[in-house]
Amino acid sequence: MLSKPQDYYDAETFARIKNFADQQETPCLVFDTATFTRQLDNLMGCFPYAKTYYAIKANPADELLAILRDRGCNFDVASRYELDKVLAMGVGGDRVSYGNTIKKSKDIRYFFEKGVNLFATDSEADLRNIAKAAPGARVFVRILTEGSQTADWPLSRKFGCQVDMALDLCIMARDLGLVPYGISFHVGSQQRDIGVWDSAIAKVKWIFERLKDEDGIDLKMVNLGGGFPANYISRTNTLEVYAEEITRFLKEDFGDDMPEIILEPGRSLAANAGILVSEVVLVSRKNRTGLHRWVYTDIGKFGGFIETMDEAIKYPLYVEKQGECEEVVIAGPTCDSADILYEQYKYELPLNLASGDRMYWFSTGAYTTTYSAVEFNGFPPLKIYCI
Repeated sequence: MLSKPQDYYDAETFARIKNFADQQETPCLVFDTATFTRQLDNLMGCFPYAKTYYAIKANPADELLAILRDRGCNFDVASRYELDKVLAMGVGGDRVSYGNTIKKSKDIRYFFEKGVNLFATDSEADLRNIAKAAPGARVFVRILTEGSQTADWPLSRKFGCQVDMALDLCIMARDLGLVPYGISFHVGSQQRDIGVWDSAIAKVKWIFERLKDEDGIDLKMVNLGGGFPANYISRTNTLEVYAEEITRFLKEDFGDDMPEIILEPGRSLAANAGILVSEVVLVSRKNRTGLHRWVYTDIGKFGGFIETMDEAIKYPLYVEKQGECEEVVIAGPTCDSADILYEQYKYELPLNLASGDRMYWFSTGAYTTTYSAVEFNGFPPLKIYCI
């Protein structure tokens, strides 16, 4: 079933994006900064008590970072390359969190020398590196959370530690001369079950109380991570509903003694602002009586659609052709047999679809350009136009 533009964009916004996109070579991502700004206003309005640390990895376009900078937002940075990017835009290190728990000692020192004083951690080895390279810095410990069954793009056990280790790391941080500042978690990207925030916040509250009562450590901050939704084929609750429920969970656990709250949005801000436009390269069948056509388009897993891996993220798709539709397999253009976007989940496309027709993929403003390969099969990285 094809998606309808009006389900995702108002008429003026879609017309503006499409008119611009139709003048460009494919594949390309056309990103609407007005939509991004509205999303940002909505998030900040829903969580007026929270600090926004934008997850740069979602979409690092200069135009987006400038909007965030000018609105007084902060930045969740994962590498020295992302750090250099925001510093070059006049953002001070005091507005940056080094949110990656996997980092080299020399990079920790680089961040610290640039004025960054807030570091994520989840292991003893990393904590000791921070103590040496960034003495006296504030650290927050990332804990493991449940929620992988209800997130479209779940996070594995690669990041975070169990609660008992989080306690040990906070005590160790103090003993190493660091400031144990807070606890963070991430419930998984495109998380559909709001209740997973409830159990995660309850864990955090227990850690706060245990450290204060038994070790005299007074934590100051809770980092709620990201996970807020974008509009893909499977719709979710609105951000307002997420905010209302999460705020209730926080008040139930912390009451009037609310700690500093940090959010790390990425997908929820950037996704809906982008439309990725591709072109049909070939339409074929594997045999004369084959039930499904194969539609090959000029973007695939290695061109920016890596989140179609295991068909996790299902992007809304629109084409201008009308008429009778039939289920298809959609694949990318590269010489890699893994470059199939959707085979189990069947999109229905018109029978008259042909080479040269354009495909409009909605809600593709996040995690597309940053996942685009540099030169696989010689294809260049995905172009982005901010309008």
